[in-house]
Amino acid sequence: MQAPPHQARTTVGLVLAASGLLLTGYLTYTNLFDTHAAYCGAGSSCDLVQGSRWSTLLGVPLPALGFATYAIIGALLVRFRRLPRSWLALFCVTVFGVVFSSYLTAISIFEIEATCGYCLTSYAVLAALLVVVVMTRPQQLPGFNWPSFATGSVGAAALLTAVLHLHYSGTFDPAAGPEDPKLKALAIHLKDSGAVFYGAYWCPRCQAQKALFKASVDRLPYQEYTPQGKDGLRALACVNNSIRVFPTWIINDQHYEGLLEPETLSSLSGFVRNGD
Repeated sequence: MQAPPHQARTTVGLVLAASGLLLTGYLTYTNLFDTHAAYCGAGSSCDLVQGSRWSTLLGVPLPALGFATYAIIGALLVRFRRLPRSWLALFCVTVFGVVFSSYLTAISIFEIEATCGYCLTSYAVLAALLVVVVMTRPQQLPGFNWPSFATGSVGAAALLTAVLHLHYSGTFDPAAGPEDPKLKALAIHLKDSGAVFYGAYWCPRCQAQKALFKASVDRLPYQEYTPQGKDGLRALACVNNSIRVFPTWIINDQHYEGLLEPETLSSLSGFVRNGD
């Protein structure tokens, strides 16, 4: 006996969701254990994308969030076989996945100026899932208006993605607020003492280092690794000082690699604030 069309399509959807789980599960593993994925060596386009500030959301690696998304889609596909109304949630989750993935793909191409094969593969899987989900739409749902629902779902996904873009662009960043007197004084001291903070715009740890100084971030003695973009020349200061790890601080002619807390920077640079 031939399976009903919807059952056959949900089976295809489950296969796609499973492939997405394998892909994002692998990337989550490499992220958690700080290893490079296959064909994604240090300094490659793939590495630039996966090491950028867009690779995490509120401290959570995006592959882990992608894994959760595929798991939810898979669970909803199974549920849909018994409860047709589950399709509404299935469509919403899949639409958001495609819209947000479209945003990330555009960011990688136009902002980071690099592409990641794993990310593009996940994007293709999500797009294929959306096609399958649309094809499995129930013909009859009480009180359901397809055009209005589709328009509203896409609009809501676009709005949520716009909010996330504001997050990534720093709109909600504490750096927009008033300066903390101690952090301000420390940043000024670091610059006046000749210390240098070497970093790269695509490096999440560099962004985390800057975030520690909140509104005083612009006072830091920061040196960008590639001032003209990914394909541009490395800054001469980075070449002369053999900078290969980000962030790297040079304080009193000593190299310190990795993120440093303000207290550590104070100690290493001999900073003493008046009144302390």
